[in-house]
Amino acid sequence: MNTNRREVLKTGGGATVMALAIAAGLLRPEDVFAQAASWNKAAFDTRTLADAVKALGGAPATENKGVQFTSPTPDIAENGAVVPITVTSSLPKTESIAILVEKNPNILTANFTIPAGTDPFVSSRVKMGQTSDVYALVKADGKYYYAKKEIKVTIGGCGG
Repeated sequence: MNTNRREVLKTGGGATVMALAIAAGLLRPEDVFAQAASWNKAAFDTRTLADAVKALGGAPATENKGVQFTSPTPDIAENGAVVPITVTSSLPKTESIAILVEKNPNILTANFTIPAGTDPFVSSRVKMGQTSDVYALVKADGKYYYAKKEIKVTIGGCGG
């Protein structure tokens, strides 16, 4: 029988894996519920960089060269439905990295917590409906910093 990952997840494979992890003591049920409870819906509902930073609990962010977009982040995205974004931070005590797309209906597209001792690097794919400035927002030592890059979209992502 040849089963792919999607079929397994559709039939409850994800729940089975989680149940096995809980049974094996690798994951505690309260950890799962704590993660769900800590999700910041207000931050994902924001429309501007300033509002997103405020919802994430910070003061206004400042631009900093320690926050960088790295390859494969494109200047021109051929398909707005899957735009690769890679961000690195050389700022000491980096706590989180967020990716924001200015002209999307909701500006905040991803927010990653960076555990202490971890390389401050994230890579993801985001959906963009049109050409837009993309922000990499880094929280380091309790303060917010950002880098900005315009990415041109040639084929519709969010809406077409």
